[in-house]
Amino acid sequence: MNSIEKLWDALLSRDSALIQKTYMHLNEKDQKAIMDHLIKMTTETGWHSEQKCSVQAAIDAINGLGKKN
Repeated sequence: MNSIEKLWDALLSRDSALIQKTYMHLNEKDQKAIMDHLIKMTTETGWHSEQKCSVQAAIDAINGLGKKN
């Protein structure tokens, strides 16, 4: 498995802690690209319902980063 596959595996794992840890290790440009792609996945057709559930879990976990004190 290459590093891109590992990245997406972690981001779509539905494990909030792993998603947040993985996302925080990315630079700001990559974080934006990832979030843009995740949002796009929620609006495009052709994605499996399980993929969309994983994407929503990733978005929720990432959005939760701003709520931590």
